[in-house]
Amino acid sequence: MSDPLRPSAKDALIDAAFDLLSRNPGASLGDIAERAGVGRATLHRHFAGRDDLIRALAHLAVKEMDEAADAVCENAASHGEALRLSLEALIPLGDRHGFLAREPIENDPEIAAEFSRQLRETEEMVAAAKEEGVFDNAVPTAWITQALDHLLYAAWESVKAGETTHAQAADLAWRTLTRGLGGQPT
Repeated sequence: MSDPLRPSAKDALIDAAFDLLSRNPGASLGDIAERAGVGRATLHRHFAGRDDLIRALAHLAVKEMDEAADAVCENAASHGEALRLSLEALIPLGDRHGFLAREPIENDPEIAAEFSRQLRETEEMVAAAKEEGVFDNAVPTAWITQALDHLLYAAWESVKAGETTHAQAADLAWRTLTRGLGGQPT
C-alpha cells in the first residue's frame, strides 16, 4: 500500500530535478535519482533520458507559470496591473524554472507551441496596456514584450545571485519597463 503523503517516484524525480538543475544545470541523472531517493532504473522507467526529463520539466514549468499568472490576473483592474502582477508572480518561479532558459527546449514542437501561445498572450496584454497609456504607443509591442521577457530573466538572475529579494526584483523590473533607465521622468 502506498503512502498518500509520500510523493510518487515520478513526482520526487521532478522535484529533485528542478531543485538540482536550478543550482547546477550540469547535474547528472544519477545525482537527480539519488536526490529523489530512487535508483537510476526507476528514473529511466519514467524518463528515457535527460532530454525526456527536461521536456517534462518544461511542460510543467509552462503550466506552473500559466497558473501563477492566471491566479493574480483574475481580479486585476487593468491590463497594466495584470502585467505588473504577472511579473511579481513569475519572479519567484525563477528559483525553480530559470535554468530552462538555457536548455534547447524550443526544438520540441509542443513546447514551442506553448511558448508561442504565452508570447501571443503577453503581446495582447502589452497592446492593451499601451491602449491604457502604460506604455508609449510609439514603442512597438514586440519591443516591449521582449524587454519584459529579458527583465524577467534579469530579475531571476538577480534573486539567484542574492542581489535582490523577489519583491525588489519585481519592482526594479517594472520600473525599468515602464520608466526606462534615463534620468528624465516620462
